[in-house]
Amino acid sequence: MNLIGQYDSPFVRRVALALRFYGLPFEHTPWSTFGDAEKIALYNPLMRVPTLVLDDGEVLIESTAILDYLDEQAGPSRALIPDCGHVRREVLHICALATGLGDKAVSLLYERVLRGEESQRWVARCRSQIAGVLGTLEEDRARHRTRFWFGDQITHADIAVACVIRFTREAHAGLFDEVRTPALARHAETCEALPPFQDIVQPLAAPS
Repeated sequence: MNLIGQYDSPFVRRVALALRFYGLPFEHTPWSTFGDAEKIALYNPLMRVPTLVLDDGEVLIESTAILDYLDEQAGPSRALIPDCGHVRREVLHICALATGLGDKAVSLLYERVLRGEESQRWVARCRSQIAGVLGTLEEDRARHRTRFWFGDQITHADIAVACVIRFTREAHAGLFDEVRTPALARHAETCEALPPFQDIVQPLAAPS
C-alpha cells in the first residue's frame, strides 16, 4: 500500500497511525495538495489527501472510507472500533466531531494563507464552530475518566481528536486553550507520548 499525503494533515496522519497500530506495511509518498496537485490528480481527481493506493492498484480516498477498509483488514478482534452497538456509534460520533473540527481548522488556514483578503464573516463562523466542537469534546472527554476515551484501548476516536488538536494548535495559535479544555489537553498529551505518534508526525507547513 502507498499512502499519499503529508503527515501535517490530521487526516493523513490518522490513517498512517491506524496503519501503524494495525501493523500493516505501507509506503509513504509525502505529496502536497498544492505543490504536487497534478501528481495526486493521477490517483484522485479531487487532488486531496489522504489517498491510499492498494497493491492491486485500487485507489481509496477520504480518511473515513480508508479506515473502513483498514478495519476490515485488521479484523473485528483488532479493529480500533467496535463492530456494532452503542459504543461503535459513540466512537463514530466523536470521530465526526473531530474531523469536522479539522475541516474548519483547515478552512481557516486556507482563508488566511491563500486569500488576499479574509472574509471576516466566514472566519467568525469557523471560529465559532471550532469553539463549539471543542466545548462538546471537552465535556465528553471529562466524563470518561479512563486512559483513553472509551476505556484502556485506543480507538479511532482517540487518534482523530489528538491529530486534530495538534493541527489546530500549530495552525491557529491561541485557538486551542488548554486552560479551558484541560481534559482534551491531557488526552492529546497521552496520545502524543505513544511511540507511533512520535514516529508519525510532521511540523505544519503552510500551503503555498
